[in-house]
Amino acid sequence: MTDKAQDYGLNSLERRVTAVLAGVYGVRMLGLFLLLPVLALYAADLPGATPLLIGLAVGSYGITQATLQVPFGMLSDRIGRKPVIIFGLLIFIAGSVIAARADSMMVLIAGRALQGAGAISAAVTAWLADHTRVEFRTRSMAVVGVTIGGTFMLSLMLGPVLANLWGVAGLFWLAAILGVVAMLLVGFGVPAAPVQLAGSGNLAGGLADRRLRLLYGGIFVLHLALTGLFVALPLMLRDELGFAVDQHWKLYLVSLLLSLLGTIPMIVFTERRRQTGGAGALTAAVLLVVGGQLVLYTGLGGLTGIGVGLILFFAGFNFLEARMPALLSILAAAENRGAALGIYATSQFLGAFAGGVLAGVVMSSGGTGMVYAVGAGMLAAWGLLGKILNIRLFEANYGVLKSG
Repeated sequence: MTDKAQDYGLNSLERRVTAVLAGVYGVRMLGLFLLLPVLALYAADLPGATPLLIGLAVGSYGITQATLQVPFGMLSDRIGRKPVIIFGLLIFIAGSVIAARADSMMVLIAGRALQGAGAISAAVTAWLADHTRVEFRTRSMAVVGVTIGGTFMLSLMLGPVLANLWGVAGLFWLAAILGVVAMLLVGFGVPAAPVQLAGSGNLAGGLADRRLRLLYGGIFVLHLALTGLFVALPLMLRDELGFAVDQHWKLYLVSLLLSLLGTIPMIVFTERRRQTGGAGALTAAVLLVVGGQLVLYTGLGGLTGIGVGLILFFAGFNFLEARMPALLSILAAAENRGAALGIYATSQFLGAFAGGVLAGVVMSSGGTGMVYAVGAGMLAAWGLLGKILNIRLFEANYGVLKSG
């Protein structure tokens, strides 16, 4: 392939790296996502379960992810991406096995925390950025985003069904197996990293840019809202609406498929306005996730109303989940990319932990509906903060970004 031809899209090496690392993301996240729609129900039946402990069981992986993403990202800048990723996957497998054998809330929470200690997201994203040219990095990240979104969709569909067949312990064993598959992909599927300057892993550089700080805050509140939603929603469906657990996947699947009617136009809008990055899509996505939470809060329309709320929420969520890390990888300096993505991933998983704990606390006093209200308020506050500070994340000159 000539250089001229390569300028029109991903070249063969970029396509290979994108496919393999998307697969690593996909199989690992499948192991986590399969548990999301059923873990709260499973934890509720263990001895000593309380709303707070249920929230901890769902979100405890987030605190260890939050603690270790920056160290893992910095270490990957210094010793390379592959050894850090393989080590993290070994920890994830160990946590999955412990959780599969759990017979109490404390052991379950410990297993989930150890799952999260395999904090490889920053290193994987940085490795992908290492292999892709800046002008096509958003496209490569979008492939990863679509893979994660598809995995999420598949998990919400299969999680309740497989849990009904194998039990939640069986899902943890499956997570361990998927961790082994991810290790094989890393070990044999990804080519050697290109020659780079030695990374410094400088946290100061990743914190100095206020555009990056807004992205860190955005992914925090986005995953806080997501985790809180999946602490509250399965219980609402089962206990308040009498909706059988093994039927939940139908609602999730239909909602996710219909949400693509909102997500895809925003992606196309962004791609066609590469010079500005599609600034309007960010605002639209924030409005969708806030609106979806508010619809869930009202509780109007029963299952139909819940479906509408989920469609709106996922339309905005899936776009933001794909777009924000792509933009961060462009804005962050190459020599500190792992560290910056570590801060980003820390914010993401800290949000997941906070969402689980906060949902447990809120449900104890205000019921499931208040969980959605809190999520909507925090998402709206983040969007408003960006407007007040006039942080034009998606309006930087593309020619300047190209130097990154």
